[in-house]
Amino acid sequence: MPQQIAVVTGAGSGIGRAVAVELAAAGWQVVLAGRRAEPLRAAAALAGGGAAAVPTDVTDPAAVDALFAETAERFGRVDLLFNNAGTFGTPTPVEDLALEEWRAVVDLNLTGAFLCAQAAFRQMRAQHPQGGRIINSAHVPRPHSIAYTATKHAVTGLTRSLSLDGRPYRIACGQIDIGNAATDMTAAMTAGVRQADGRIAPEPVMDAADVARTVRHMAELPLEANVQFATVMATAMPYIGRG
Repeated sequence: MPQQIAVVTGAGSGIGRAVAVELAAAGWQVVLAGRRAEPLRAAAALAGGGAAAVPTDVTDPAAVDALFAETAERFGRVDLLFNNAGTFGTPTPVEDLALEEWRAVVDLNLTGAFLCAQAAFRQMRAQHPQGGRIINSAHVPRPHSIAYTATKHAVTGLTRSLSLDGRPYRIACGQIDIGNAATDMTAAMTAGVRQADGRIAPEPVMDAADVARTVRHMAELPLEANVQFATVMATAMPYIGRG
């Protein structure tokens, strides 16, 4: 079977880095994209196997087009996009959220996800053999996260539309919802974070490698099969029955 080509955004740290390493270990050719060049190169070194680091601002249409053009030029095709770049933003009560903060979260979490999905879709439609897979990342609300939550609900709509529009071209699209993977972003979880009832309480976390293995499973299904929505989470976190 020919080597498959994956583009992973937000790959310089956390879940993106874990997924890039997991896919590379499974024999994928991985292209790591992210804003910060140094962490990206370090993550590519961890992945090994000729993993490529391409610094990319996913909110910039020209940068996203360049990322996918370079991937296609170097490796001939794109088989997978893990659309992972995003930000929680600064936890802020809704009445105090600045418009600039709202726009920054929307630009990265939603517009950036759309731009990457659009560029991947174009490449997957045009290549031979045709097709590929897009996996988006989303999650459920937390207190003081209106911008993050709104964008992640919108990503679910993006996932559904891509799934429908991709059918004629063998483009599958699914979504993974991730609860409390142990990364720099979730470091505060074990110390204590705000709960739905206002309390501050510690929460269990899980290894980001467990998320990476789930993404790999979704990625390696034949295009005739698709995991539409999956949730992988720390078993004892307050997700079911939160609050």
